[in-house]
Amino acid sequence: MTISVGEKLPEATFKVMTADGAKPMTGAEIFAGKKVVLFGVPGAFTPTCSNNHLPGYLENHDAILARGVDTIAVVSVNDVHVMGAWARFTGGEGKILYLADGSGDFAKSVGLDNDLSANGMGLRSKRFSMIVDDGKVTALNVETKPGVDESGAAKILEQL
Repeated sequence: MTISVGEKLPEATFKVMTADGAKPMTGAEIFAGKKVVLFGVPGAFTPTCSNNHLPGYLENHDAILARGVDTIAVVSVNDVHVMGAWARFTGGEGKILYLADGSGDFAKSVGLDNDLSANGMGLRSKRFSMIVDDGKVTALNVETKPGVDESGAAKILEQL
């Protein structure tokens, strides 16, 4: 079942790439006492994710933070090395927190997992965005068709 507005995010541990290598980061470290914009993509380096979804958050980084957001984070069912490379490649290091959900545990726990095995991509995340205030979901946008109509930065800016 998909998480709903008003619910707390379940406990989760992600991996992030740091200057010292990969390290675990808990949901509590990311969300406790903070307002976070979290968006999920099916895959780093994939066309829609790299060309349409992520760029809006990079371009609107300052505007989003100006509305009281502490952190902008992206999560994908990719390993930490891929997410670290994507952060470097996109110029998003230091602006967006790139969270690796390598086995899809977070995606499954919030009901936003997507089995793309028929397309040769395995388990992925649905494309989504949410506003999380102190661990509680206050807005949730899930794409129901290909593209970035509901989960982009413009929609988040409207909701902040």
